[in-house]
This record gives sequence, structure tokens and C-alpha cells, in this order.
Amino acid sequence: MGNMSVEIAGVKLKNPVMTASGTFGSGAEFMDYIDLSLLGGLTTKGVSDVPWKGNQTPRVAETASGMLNAIGLQNPGVDIFIKRDLEKLRGIDTVVMANVCGHTTEEYVEVVKRLAGSEVVKLLEINISCPNVKAGGITFGTNPDAAFEVTKAIKKYAKQPVIMKLTPNVTDITELARACEAGGADGLSLINTLTGMKIDIHKRKFALANKTGGLSGPAVKPVAVRMVYQVSKAVKLPIIGMGGIMTGEDAVEFLMAGATAVSVGTANFNNPTASIEVVKGIKEYMARYEIADINEIIGCVE
Repeated sequence: MGNMSVEIAGVKLKNPVMTASGTFGSGAEFMDYIDLSLLGGLTTKGVSDVPWKGNQTPRVAETASGMLNAIGLQNPGVDIFIKRDLEKLRGIDTVVMANVCGHTTEEYVEVVKRLAGSEVVKLLEINISCPNVKAGGITFGTNPDAAFEVTKAIKKYAKQPVIMKLTPNVTDITELARACEAGGADGLSLINTLTGMKIDIHKRKFALANKTGGLSGPAVKPVAVRMVYQVSKAVKLPIIGMGGIMTGEDAVEFLMAGATAVSVGTANFNNPTASIEVVKGIKEYMARYEIADINEIIGCVE
């Protein structure tokens, strides 16, 4: 069998398949359904310095080939996360990446400092799609200067490699990618969700209490593949690609576009074993085309 292992910022993954933040709980919830050690890595749900309540309900709506969510990053805060969630993942034979969110640079830094001593967390994924309250609610990830500054601040205190997660809701994603690289990022995750809206025409109301939500699922995949390709050409950092991956073949598309690893997200909601099936699908693809090493196909399209 061919080699499936890849490396992200000096951290070795046994295969390139991870789970996407917010779609896999803390990871422990899926233990009854799949063997987590078969995954290259798993990403926990976003965690902040103090508990966040999240948005009003309804906060999830189905759409053609995808879903909208406006959960609002509800989480119990970093203290409970360390005590409860990370303890459950201790000893699991897969790479754990903690996703971090905040409303200010100080909030991000606080969480990063608290996770610095964790033996469980091997990578940090920084969600810069959060509204920056000090800059009047503009998201960190839509302003290159803000992205640069928050990356630089986090890198000062982080003990683990820092992967910045980019939002696709920008005119030029390569500009943001370069800003994160200049700030010292060790890698990039992309894409986060696209902003969308759904209206219930029978009730004459928005389907989500928040009016807008994040669109994910197969509907966003072509956009995600295009952005991964563009970013891979613009920076020298390793990329974790995500957006509508349902099968091994979807994953291979991202790898060929330039991603070193991939994350399976929305697929977990309708099939808890989706991530394992993606690993299997990549294996089958490698066997079919007699690929000895997965790294042969990473960024193979010009």
C-alpha cells in the first residue's frame, strides 16, 4: 500500500484526512461510531476565553446541496474545554487541532496561552471569521491588516504551530493569505463558510433568527477548490483544504489543487462515518492509479 502520511508545519499526520471544526463536537462524541485513530487528525469545535451563548434559534436551515448555520460559536469556554473535552481525547492516536475564536486580539491570545501547556493539542487553528468588536464588528479575516496583527500577536505566545483559518467572504483571498504568512502563520485552513440567506416564503420570515448564516456542504466545493488553488500559488505555507468534501474523490481534488491535508465537515452531519469513508476513498484512488506516495499528487495541477 502507498504512503498516505503528510506533514503540516512539522506535525506528521498518518493520512491527510481531518475533521472540520464545529462539525465533530470535541471529537469524543464520535468515538461510538468510528475509530478516531483511523483519521489523520481531528479539529475541535471553536473555543473562546469565556463561555459564549451563541445566537438565537432557529440557527440551522437546510438548502439545496448544503446547509446554513448561525450557531454563533456557542462553547463552554477554555477552562471547561481543557478539563472535560481535552481529557477525553488524551491517548487517542490521532493529531488533535484545537480551533480558537475571539472578539478581540486579547481574547485569542488568552486561549492560546491556556492551551500552550496542553499535551493533547498538537496544532492550533485560529478562526478569524469572528467579528472584531474593537473594529466595529468587521471580521478579523476580511481585513489584511487585522489578519496580520492577530497572527503576529498569537505567534508570540503559541507553543503549537498556528494554522489561520480563512474566510471566503473577501474580494481577494490571496491578499489575506499573504497577510497571515507575513504575520508568521505556520499554515492555513480554507475555506470557512460562505455567507448565505434563506427565506420561508410561507411564513414571510427568515429561516434563521440571525437572518444570515454560513453556507457549507457540496454547494461550496467549487469555490473552495478554486481558493485553495489560488492560495497555494500565492504563499509557501501548507494548506488544509475544506468545503463540501463528501468522498475520497472530492478530497483528491483538493490535494491536486495544492492542499496538503483536507477536513471533512458538513458530511459528518448526515453520515457519522463520512471521514473514515473519505480515507478509504483516497486509498482506493491511490491503488487504482498506482500512486506510491500521496505527496506525488499534492499540487500536481499547474
